[in-house]
Amino acid sequence: MTDKKRTEERIQYLAHYDVLTGLPNRVLLEERARFALANAKRTNSQLSLVFFDLDHFKNINDSLGHSTGDALLIELAQRLKDSLREGDTISRLGGDEFILLLSGADEIGAERVAEKLLRTVSQAYQIGQYELNISTSIGIAVYPEDGEDLETLLRNADTAMYRAKQDGRNNFRFFTQEMQARSGRHLELVNALRYALERHQFHVVYQPQIALDTGLVIGTEALLRWSHPDLGNVSPAEFIPVAEETGMIISIGEWVLRTAIEQTKTWHEKGWNNLGIAVNLSAIQFRHTDLPMTVSQMLREANLAPEFLELELTEGVAMIDPPGAIAIMNDLHDRGVRMSIDDFGTGYSSLSYLKKFKDYKLKIDQSFVRDISSDPEDKAIVSAVISMAQSLGLQTIAEGVETEEQLNFLREQHCDEVQGYYFARPLNATQFEAFMRDRE
Repeated sequence: MTDKKRTEERIQYLAHYDVLTGLPNRVLLEERARFALANAKRTNSQLSLVFFDLDHFKNINDSLGHSTGDALLIELAQRLKDSLREGDTISRLGGDEFILLLSGADEIGAERVAEKLLRTVSQAYQIGQYELNISTSIGIAVYPEDGEDLETLLRNADTAMYRAKQDGRNNFRFFTQEMQARSGRHLELVNALRYALERHQFHVVYQPQIALDTGLVIGTEALLRWSHPDLGNVSPAEFIPVAEETGMIISIGEWVLRTAIEQTKTWHEKGWNNLGIAVNLSAIQFRHTDLPMTVSQMLREANLAPEFLELELTEGVAMIDPPGAIAIMNDLHDRGVRMSIDDFGTGYSSLSYLKKFKDYKLKIDQSFVRDISSDPEDKAIVSAVISMAQSLGLQTIAEGVETEEQLNFLREQHCDEVQGYYFARPLNATQFEAFMRDRE
């Protein structure tokens, strides 16, 4: 083969394939989609377009470097090639976004592939010294119901993928017309969030945490709320994913942390000097390189001892990169800050890592607490978590306690702390002080 021929072939390859992963790029995807759509139209058959990206992939690039992120993408691309049918096209759009074109696949076929994708992506990756866990969110659009050209199908599958993220990630959603309206809502939230902080639209509420052995209030969880003049009260479940997506969560999260720390110091000065404060960390905040230093600085400025601050991290976030999480937790622990694993039982912690996490508390997710009075399985799970925590020397707190039956069961199991509507809803600072005075 002549040099000229080799060069031409190389140019052709680069024009149609992604250099990093070797997967078809957008150009080749468009060519194959044109052919597949024409064929589907001619034969009056369906076709599914699957749009997916990796949950919290940015955290891996930010904390471990782009070379680690690239190596993970290469490994993933190989898995995808190995697991799909020969006639399907898997394409990398760029970053961590992928498109899968399924010729002849209806909703049932697309659902089967989506379930397989979730399993394929979620298997652990050994990248150099790191063992990484990652999940994916998937959106699906079906021809001809959801669009008759590639652009429309792509746009609608992308919209469905964002719904999958809003619904907790690591799942898939089919596009529906109702999502179209939500897509406009998403844009509205992005624009409104940009000004929410400077226009003082956020406020923090506090839910009391009760020690079961003494009945005393020993702490409180700080929870963010957003009241917008036009949109009204926007649920954190709706705006936190948008804040994470856009990177605004860093400045918002720092504001919450500072507000909670300063408020706790104020309560100490008013005589409630044993109160601790728990603050949730998002995945992006946790991976931010300045986090330990920022936390220490805020505590110094407020003159609050670090042991009164507890940072809550969901187990899913901790398990994206357990060794990396351990390093950050160790740094915070060495500074005197306490760490806890939030929503415990909903993710995939392994005991070997749980032993290494510098936590002092596990928070049992309210989805297990809700039915412990009547559901034997939930009873068994809660009992097992408390028993395991005790064996590891960890405290436990159950959230979402609403009834006396739930409280009695948790007391019998020797759960350390509880919070929930049985005692109090989340309260603003003034209401919290009134609550404290009523219990004195």
